Amino acid sequence: MKIKTQDYNDVTVLELQGDMDTDAVEQLKNTVTEVIGKSATGVVLDMRGTGFIDSAGLEQLLWARDYCDDNACQLKLAGLDENCEKILEITRLDNEFDCYAELAEAVKSFA
Repeated sequence: MKIKTQDYNDVTVLELQGDMDTDAVEQLKNTVTEVIGKSATGVVLDMRGTGFIDSAGLEQLLWARDYCDDNACQLKLAGLDENCEKILEITRLDNEFDCYAELAEAVKSFA
């Protein structure tokens, strides 16, 4: 998985490219920890480049949400494709995250 970061004031967007699976878990965890350590008040995971989430990826999403909550930060998801939306729905995690169809919408929601 490739992760690019972009800052919009106090909001950091993590653009994810590739599957969110066992191989990507450690990289995402390190990136989220680093971003929140730089005092971001909001994190958006841009999922437009992610087509699959396995159980380790789901666990990582929940960890990221909890880690953000514990550090006075909000986590939002943007650009989920149909497959990823279905995975969240089937696992009943779709209500655990603030999800937005468009990245700009997610970033603006922090204002």
